[in-house]
Formats: sequence, C-alpha cells, structure tokens
Amino acid sequence: MKFGTLNDADIHGKTVLLRVDFNSPIDPASNLILDDKRFREHVPTVRACEDARCVILTHQSRPGKKDFTTLEGHAAKLDQMIPQPVTYVDDIFGRSARETVAAMEPGEVVMLENVRFNAEENLKMPAAEAKNTHLVRRLAAMGDLYVNDAFGTAHRSQPTIVGLPLALRSVAGLLMEKEVSTLGRVFSGAPDPVTFVLGGTKVDDSLDVAANVLEKGIADTVLAVGVVANVFFMAQGIDVGTPARDLITQLGYTGEVAKAKEILARHGDRVVLPETVAVRDGDARRDVPVEAIGNLPVLDLGLESVGPITDLIRSSGTVVLNGPAGVFEDPLFATGTNEILRASAAAEFSVVGGGHTAAVIESMGIASGFSHISTGGGACIEFLTGKTLPAVAALEESRTIFG
Repeated sequence: MKFGTLNDADIHGKTVLLRVDFNSPIDPASNLILDDKRFREHVPTVRACEDARCVILTHQSRPGKKDFTTLEGHAAKLDQMIPQPVTYVDDIFGRSARETVAAMEPGEVVMLENVRFNAEENLKMPAAEAKNTHLVRRLAAMGDLYVNDAFGTAHRSQPTIVGLPLALRSVAGLLMEKEVSTLGRVFSGAPDPVTFVLGGTKVDDSLDVAANVLEKGIADTVLAVGVVANVFFMAQGIDVGTPARDLITQLGYTGEVAKAKEILARHGDRVVLPETVAVRDGDARRDVPVEAIGNLPVLDLGLESVGPITDLIRSSGTVVLNGPAGVFEDPLFATGTNEILRASAAAEFSVVGGGHTAAVIESMGIASGFSHISTGGGACIEFLTGKTLPAVAALEESRTIFG
C-alpha cells in the first residue's frame, strides 16, 4: 500500500478528523437504525483513536431520500458500543462545532452533523477543487490529522473523501487498510483456482469486473448468475423472454449486451452460465432450460444447475462473490443464492462484495465462513474493475505531500 496507516501516525493528544461511513438502513417510521454492521466494523478504528480528540465525520443517505436525516441516533448508537461517551453536535463547521472541538480533551469523542447536509459534500469534483471548498477549509482548520476509514464511500470523489487529504496529513483507518489489503490479495497471491461469481442487477459494473479479471488472467472462471447471466444469454442470441428483456431495458443495460458478446468472444471458455433457470408461472416455481424460458420472469437458478455450479465453487481455492443469483427475498426463489453462498463459505479464501448479499450471509449465520465481507458494495466492485479508488488516490497523494 502506498498510503500511510495509523501505525505511521502519532495521534496522542492530537485532534483527529475521522471519516467513517455509518450510512445504515433506517426505519422511516421510528427513525431507528435497523442494522449496526457498519458501526461494528468502524469501532476498532474509533477505539484506536482513544488517545486523541476524535472528531467523527460521517453521513446518512443523501438529499431527496426518505432516510436522509440527522446523526443524533447514530451518535447514540456509537455511544452504546464504545467505552467513552459520544457527544453529538448538530453542526458541521459553524460556531457550535468549532467551540465544541476546541474544548475537547484527549480521549473524548464528538460526532458532527451529517456532512451531506452541506451542499458541497454532494458534489463530485477532483481532489484539487475539493481541497478549496468551504467545507474542507473549515473542517481542516479544526484538526491536526485526517483519518479515512470510510471504505464504503471510497469510490466517491467528494470533498471530505478527496479534499481533506490534500489539506491535512492523512492516513487510512483500520477498516480502510483491511479492505484494500484483503481485496488487493485477489489480484496477487490468492489460492488457485480463482472463481468470480457475478450476479444481481448491476450489470455494467459486473461486466467491467469480468473483462478486467479475465483479460489480466486474475480469474480462472467467471460464473454469471442473476440479471448478469440474462445479459450473457442475450449475447448468445437466446430469447430470455419479455419480462427479462423489459427489466434489462428498464435498468438501462441494453447496451451491455454488446460488451457481454465481446467478453464471450475473447474469453468464452472461461465464462460459465447456468443451463437451467427458475421462472414464475402463476404462483408457482418452474424450472426450465434457458432455451425454453418463454415469456415468464426469470427469478433464480434452475435446480439442475445448482449442483454443477456449487461443485465448481467448491473446487475453487478463491471465490469472489458479488450479487445474488435471483430474487432471494422470495423463499420460492432463494435456493440458488443460498446454495452459492454456502458453497462459497467453504472456500479457502472467499471475498464478498457489500450490499444485499452481505445481509443474506448474516441472516444465514454463515458469516464466519468467509474470509472477508466488504463494507462497500460500490467501492468493492469498482476496486475489482482495476480502477484506483478516489479515496485511495487521495491518501496516496497526501503521503507524498505531507510525508
């Protein structure tokens, strides 16, 4: 890694601006946080800053969303999870925030208001521009050191992510360090053979990952399931039926068919697709060959495909999994996703992208079987496409500037 870590920084008695990603599912009726996974993942970094004045910067959702709210509940949640009390300030860089931070003693923790309440934080901009925003200049004036632990937001080129590292000496937090080093192992030193299981509905990202890992020889096999598989079927000239075509059109992925066709032309011998799928026929599940889908919605792997696919996964030394195999929320169509997850948990080295798949793993009680469950769906998949994440690039530049 080319960026600094907490081991490289003397934070004793310093004012640390700690950027985390506490963005969590919230019950719109009660405003209660429904899942504290991200809090649990960040707690070690917060605890590592116990000799400093720890000023937490984070966000919840974004403007226009129903769960775009204050961080009062987030401060209360964190307060329950660490020994020291957490003070919430309903201000970002105004007088109240500045005076509270100035009065802090080492060992104290303050959480400032949702940084996305400031309009500048919702803009995408280069790091050099972000450094000159009011938000970054005001926040930087309050701290001695910036620590970025927000891997879930590492793919966002926003002021607190890419601007603060250019304004202050900056290092990665423990979670950021773990995410980058573990995901980096996929590219070098992962046990063979390496299988990527790409599913869900984010077809463009999945195809970018497939193209990258196949072209560079990182993956021995790419297994496509879910909507990603349907796009590959279309690339093969298979009629996936009106419901599947309409969904792909609605998601804006008709142009991805050509990309899937190119991947098959270059690496078709290493792309594995299911031979049967499950469709909804009235209120029932029906398994059919992919050539006989008709005009019924495709919602899962066919049972005859589950065995060969899970056998492939179990024979892999490394499994990288991103996205479900179907509409797993419906028990009738959860089999494919559940069996793929169980098989992946048995691999020597297994990595899972964030999002819904991680939630299913936790609900199934098999999280301990995975080597790494990423906290950032979008950041994880962008990392796997081979791109440098904006947050990582900014931390690297900060090390160049400040040493």
